[in-house]
Amino acid sequence: MLGLGLLTGCKHGSSQERALGPQDQARVYLEQNQPTKALPLLEELHANAPDDLGVARALTEAQVKAGRADAWIAELQRRNGQNERAVNHYMLGLAYFSRASDAGAPAVAAFERAIALSPQEPEFHYRLGIAHLESEQYTAALAPLRRAAELAPERAGIRLPLAKALHRTGDSAGAVEALNAVVRASPTPGEVATARALMNQIADPFAAFPKAAEGKLEEGIRLLQELDIPQQAIVAFEEILQDYPDLAVVHALLGLAYQRLDDAGRAVDEFKQAIELAPRDGKNHFYLGELYLSRQRADAAREAFAKAVAFNPLLDGAWFRLGDLQLDRRDLPAAREAFRVLTGLQPDSVPARGKLALVYQLEGDYPAAERELRRVVEKDPENVEFTLRLGLLFTERALQARRPEDRRTASEEAEKWLQKVLEAQPDNAMASRALQQLKAQE
Repeated sequence: MLGLGLLTGCKHGSSQERALGPQDQARVYLEQNQPTKALPLLEELHANAPDDLGVARALTEAQVKAGRADAWIAELQRRNGQNERAVNHYMLGLAYFSRASDAGAPAVAAFERAIALSPQEPEFHYRLGIAHLESEQYTAALAPLRRAAELAPERAGIRLPLAKALHRTGDSAGAVEALNAVVRASPTPGEVATARALMNQIADPFAAFPKAAEGKLEEGIRLLQELDIPQQAIVAFEEILQDYPDLAVVHALLGLAYQRLDDAGRAVDEFKQAIELAPRDGKNHFYLGELYLSRQRADAAREAFAKAVAFNPLLDGAWFRLGDLQLDRRDLPAAREAFRVLTGLQPDSVPARGKLALVYQLEGDYPAAERELRRVVEKDPENVEFTLRLGLLFTERALQARRPEDRRTASEEAEKWLQKVLEAQPDNAMASRALQQLKAQE
């Protein structure tokens, strides 16, 4: 979790594709497990930019991978003896952390000294928190991780270990709040995967499930989900509740079974009972929202989905439903936020990209809408729907443009995309009408 690697965000590519700079080349050598080749590049980079923490971290990684951890630690101690600097203590802490025997107190002491010399650097607080966390000193990890999050609120990754520390110290509500901040901060796919795993631990509805009822539970779930026999599943779940009436997850499953039978009244009662027993389980609110939505109760559904994502921000389906409902009521900022979060959770989701593009277009943010549509078309050039939407987007821009040059540029782009649609679907009426509109304004 500590990770000695280079800063994320560097462009990838082979040396045959483009000439690499020294930092990119060093990264490639490290990825290829050739640290001795990376070392001279990183040493020169560090000499020229001694306060660059990304370079410092990569240099330490190369030293460790080259089997020079002991020598590097001795060198850093020598440097600090001559001229104590925060970055040297930072690298010393990283080097200590790479060795199991020194990952505790020695690493902690080094990071604490780095903080003392440079208290406003969030990376130092973050690494100190990680060192405590990996030593299972969860309470000690809280203060530095909180401080790191305060100093660098834009770094989603900082809040992941903070969420873990909060959860391990019994503050599940605080952990969920931290994860909510993660999903709203454009997390990487790796950060999303970590957040999902942690959320599953926090919101595990079976964590304290009685062993004596596990067999009956498995039978009920199989009857409901695999065999699609909700009547018999209801019998199994009700038998469990006779002995354990306060199991929220069983009430939720019973609600799903009644919903399968189209008994909305009983389903609502069971979902509400589940919420009463486990009010912070986002899935229970999601189930209730789905039922309300199926009954055209939009306001109640929107409220339920909002609670669902507040208590479980990793519920993709709830974000999608919430965005759609906000879009229906023309609350474009709220819809944009919901679909923006969803595209972070599902970066390759075509429906999510399409919805976000629609919101941007309705807001008049054509460049943002174009970006979302192009992302889909570039990955799937045969996607006629999104090709058409690009053509229609540029048609709208051309019709609204005031300057002749803007109108001409948008018209050319529109015609390009619309012609592609007509090549694939010669009878596409929308593409034909859009072309006629463009020609009419010439």
